[in-house]
Amino acid sequence: MVKKALLALSDGTVFEGYSFGAEGEVCGEVIFNTSLTGYQEILTDPSYRGQIVVMTYPHIGNYGTNHEDVESSRPWVEGFVVKEPCPCPSNFRSEASLDDYLKRYGIVGIAGIDTRALTRHIREEGAMEGVISTIDLDPESLVRKARQLPGLEGRDLVREVTCERPYKWTEGVWEPGRGYTVHCELNYRVVVYDFGVKFNILRNLTSAGCEVTVVPASTPAEEVLKMRPDGVMLSNGPGDPAAVTYAIENIRRLIGRVPIFGICLGHQLLALALGGRTYKLKFGHHGGNHPVMDLKTGKVEITVQNHGFAVDLDSLKGLAELTHINLNDRTVEGLSLKDHPLFSVQYHPEAGPGPHDSTYLFRRFVELMERCG
Repeated sequence: MVKKALLALSDGTVFEGYSFGAEGEVCGEVIFNTSLTGYQEILTDPSYRGQIVVMTYPHIGNYGTNHEDVESSRPWVEGFVVKEPCPCPSNFRSEASLDDYLKRYGIVGIAGIDTRALTRHIREEGAMEGVISTIDLDPESLVRKARQLPGLEGRDLVREVTCERPYKWTEGVWEPGRGYTVHCELNYRVVVYDFGVKFNILRNLTSAGCEVTVVPASTPAEEVLKMRPDGVMLSNGPGDPAAVTYAIENIRRLIGRVPIFGICLGHQLLALALGGRTYKLKFGHHGGNHPVMDLKTGKVEITVQNHGFAVDLDSLKGLAELTHINLNDRTVEGLSLKDHPLFSVQYHPEAGPGPHDSTYLFRRFVELMERCG
């Protein structure tokens, strides 16, 4: 039997659908993702901690799930919203349906709603708090709950997703017929700050010839320098960058002492460490089709993005050089310094899911370490 479910937003809007995945009640900021595929990678991206994800593509789950297409040890989304889930996946790599996968990890979902209408509503009104429930089916009750929820601003969600202790990473990128590879020639020691790191960032570093050590987000800069790294990676992650004050201070102490590459939240934290500011976007950038221009070359890349905050361009004047810009809304997509070996991008060069236009940035990081070595 189909079990009824409701999605209520803090502005009073309510959508009725049916239960998908685990039953229960969850809350979070409701955002949309425009990717056509890659739902398993999206589910397991730690950057979605605190958020309910709406997939804009209507048919989700057609190729099932497997143990390989994950970006962390488990799903991190608070809830999942789809128009039409596929009950009978068809793919030679499929091990379980999306519905079974969500049930296994206790992720509450809702299906059968008009996700196009919901997406348009978020675009017009902005991302807002919401509640999915299969338990409480009183719309007024759920709206009250949504209105009582805290927003993402001022919340340090990095503490909830970072690793507990340092560890080594040895797996390279996935190759057809071989799976995830192992690279023996590792020439550069890279320490990765885990603010919610995706596995594919680590895989790309390894495949680029880096010996990777991942450390917790609060690791002091002095401990990182004692590891004598050739470079430091600042990873992606969830929440408000301005709330992660300990990371900002550690990054500040690393600038000028070791080559640095920042991705997404790592990019924002680097900008804050340099003296810049960040702000919350109306509905964020989430998906695999965002055009970004490299201002040095004029080249346009189609990029993967997942962030709800952005760097204030005016705050960077005299502090850093703008290197990349978003062609949809002109927001900051990359920065660098002329007198220090560092650069960062707001988007995700590792893909997983999404296009591979930007994987060259891992080679650029290696070249930066070479020049400073």
